[in-house]
Amino acid sequence: MQFNERDLQRLIHALRSKGIGDERILKAFVSVPRHLFVPPGLEHKAYTDAALPIGGSQTISAPSTVAAMLTALQLSSRDRVLEIGTGSGFQTALLTKLVAEVYSIERNLSLLKEVSERLVRAGCGTAHLRAGDGMLGWSEHAPYDAIIVSAGTEEVPSNLVDQLKPGSRMVIPLKGRINLITKTRGGLRLRELSECQFVPLLPGHTES
Repeated sequence: MQFNERDLQRLIHALRSKGIGDERILKAFVSVPRHLFVPPGLEHKAYTDAALPIGGSQTISAPSTVAAMLTALQLSSRDRVLEIGTGSGFQTALLTKLVAEVYSIERNLSLLKEVSERLVRAGCGTAHLRAGDGMLGWSEHAPYDAIIVSAGTEEVPSNLVDQLKPGSRMVIPLKGRINLITKTRGGLRLRELSECQFVPLLPGHTES
């Protein structure tokens, strides 16, 4: 593995240069070793601002994309957050540093099996993990203060909207653009944030 402190500092500088100024989020990036969340052989790329393959036709998102989505949610240390698409567990790990409770759903069981161990090795807090259909959410622990979706979709899943608290936010890749959705008394308010490329949000779950 090729990693040193300068790699991490270059990444933090890159995040700042792209407008990430929330010190809590930057501190989380410093405290979570991203090289523990990438496949063997790709550790030397862990601190580049790029998406990387993690198997199962999935990727770990570019750090700047993750940081921008987390920033948009305006998270509080008291929040309960639902994550759709656990993936490698890196974003999950960041969330454990930022909020009180993390619930995360992954449709690929083989990916999910590695996440708990990675969180422990990375010195992160506990996350509640579940293999399942992200489109359905996790209603047993709703409502949530925020929902973050790490897969692209053409429509906003109604189950996820139902599991948001009134006044709360969801970040979701929608029709090729990251959107911030706020649940109001009058309905949903959408704001486009940026263009994006994400794997599709698929129903059901798989063993591999």
